[in-house]
Amino acid sequence: MKTWHTLVGTLLITTFALLLEIPRSSWLTSATLSLILGSTALAYMALSCLLGSRWGWVERLFGGLDRVYEVHKWLGIWALAFASYHLVFKANLDEWNSVPILELSKYWTRLVRQLSYVALGLIVLLALNRNIPYSQWRWWHKLSGPLFVIVILHWLSFKSPIALDNPAGLWLGALCLLGVLGALYKLLLYPFLAKAGEYQVTAVRVEKNSLHLELIPQGRGFAFQAGQFAFLSMQEKGLREPHPFTIASAQTHDGRIEFVIRALGDYTQRLRQQVKVGMRADLYAPHGRFKRPLQAPREIWIGGGVGISPFIAWLQDASAGQFDKATLVYCYNPSRAFPSVDSLQGMAQARGVQFVANGGGTEALAQTLKRSAAETDPQQIQVSFCGPKGLLGRVRELLDECRIPQANLHYEFFEFR
Repeated sequence: MKTWHTLVGTLLITTFALLLEIPRSSWLTSATLSLILGSTALAYMALSCLLGSRWGWVERLFGGLDRVYEVHKWLGIWALAFASYHLVFKANLDEWNSVPILELSKYWTRLVRQLSYVALGLIVLLALNRNIPYSQWRWWHKLSGPLFVIVILHWLSFKSPIALDNPAGLWLGALCLLGVLGALYKLLLYPFLAKAGEYQVTAVRVEKNSLHLELIPQGRGFAFQAGQFAFLSMQEKGLREPHPFTIASAQTHDGRIEFVIRALGDYTQRLRQQVKVGMRADLYAPHGRFKRPLQAPREIWIGGGVGISPFIAWLQDASAGQFDKATLVYCYNPSRAFPSVDSLQGMAQARGVQFVANGGGTEALAQTLKRSAAETDPQQIQVSFCGPKGLLGRVRELLDECRIPQANLHYEFFEFR
């Protein structure tokens, strides 16, 4: 499922269910639109809580946890937009048979109404504010579930034609139940049920502003595929916040895994400075659906900065088949390249993968794509990308210039927050 599938599909289902409950003569009114948008905002919030649970079946439905977070973000944004209209315009008419599902006094009904909008606005603003340090943002964002309960109370207490036993009530009730369950799971049970295993740091290598970690499981490890990622939580004060990092290694017999981490934020800088061999960590994994297109006649792998990590894992995956039709393009900043160009080139040559170093700009990348399109039918070229959003935009432009279909581009969203 794509983001627009979720947004439009939920809006249409909610609209259809509500129109069944009100007279046809009132359909084209501001009150009906307010009722539809307010109910859809509630549905969006419920789905957002459900998507935030990180349940495996949800990730499979959307094709990866990165896609889940993208949908999660837009659900919150549109929920706030729809709720704003709902707040301004009355969502009731005299000709409707409107009664509250849960009877409250006028004072509490009005207070819950105002609090529900404030709660929604607070959730969205906190989620989108990148100036808040992640350690603080993470705990504030945990309030999303409890604040969602206030929004549910508003739905139950205000007068509307929705009853729990009609289609609209069953639809919204089911979504709210799933949303509450998802929020409770993430808030209370996730640390215990989602942990893939406990690991110990066995090797640490620091270069410039980057970090290479190697860990080995204490007990049973977890099965994963090359290109997936894990949430890493060190068992050390100040480093316990779970952060997502791509696993830069393939599955091995002893369960050993590696991470290549760029120290860009507060947490990663502390991790680079404090992590030592022997420290323990909890991993929550595996996540992601960044898989190699094995049947492609021609493959172009593009790794930007630390986005090279999944391709390192692909190179180490002995079960991945032939490599002779693949080209790895490493886009890096010459002043802070990590891993080094030489080490990556050696890994690629050992697998028979063509290697292109693109240090600054995109000239080498553009030449590689144009040459590949001249040698192979552009329709048969599969491009896999992992890197910053700005570089992704440039890659899309180059695909159009080379007549390579955008549908042949496989990528993972680089940022979760």
